[in-house]
Amino acid sequence: MTDELRLALVDDDALVRAGLTAMLDGAEGIRIVAQAGDGREVPDLISAHSPDVVLMDLKMPGVDGVTATRRLREQANPPAVIVLTTYDEEALVIQAVQAGAVGYLLKHTPPAQLIDAIKLAYDGTSSVSPEAATHLVSAVVDQRERTRRGAHARTLLERLTPRERDVAQAVAAGNSNAAIGTALALSPATVKSHVTVIMTKLEVDNRVQLALVVQAAT
Repeated sequence: MTDELRLALVDDDALVRAGLTAMLDGAEGIRIVAQAGDGREVPDLISAHSPDVVLMDLKMPGVDGVTATRRLREQANPPAVIVLTTYDEEALVIQAVQAGAVGYLLKHTPPAQLIDAIKLAYDGTSSVSPEAATHLVSAVVDQRERTRRGAHARTLLERLTPRERDVAQAVAAGNSNAAIGTALALSPATVKSHVTVIMTKLEVDNRVQLALVVQAAT
């Protein structure tokens, strides 16, 4: 990298922005060109200052970092976004990456690593802190497993007749046979018969497993 990169800071904590400014503004090849305290300020900030990289906080009282990143990445020729946060929750990790962030670092990341990540983002390379990487892998694996289970559950439910699906959904909602019969104008014996057939078709042994299949399919 030979050009000086233009960096923007988006964080609702003024002290954090001041600390990042002290840490980064003197780093070789980096110049802070803009700061904002809320995700809603990001579009105007980008238009006015054209940063190459944005350090984006996740938790902000107005427009959060995930939403701001998503909106930013929908623009033409957007800057690279590195999410910088104190939070290492799996849900936030996967949301930030899905929103288009190229990096995810925690705020206690050592200065040298943070500077390297900014320069890597400028060059088009992703960077994730070790702690965040662990959560990201876990979240992606969990999401893939949920997707797989959901697809399998939907395939199983396709075996049911429309009436059996009504009964299955009622079972999943925690209703008794008597309540299901009243709601669907069926005798308790008929409901019981339906439930037995449904469990066979869904390859489950009890009502709890039946409910799990229905829930996984939604």
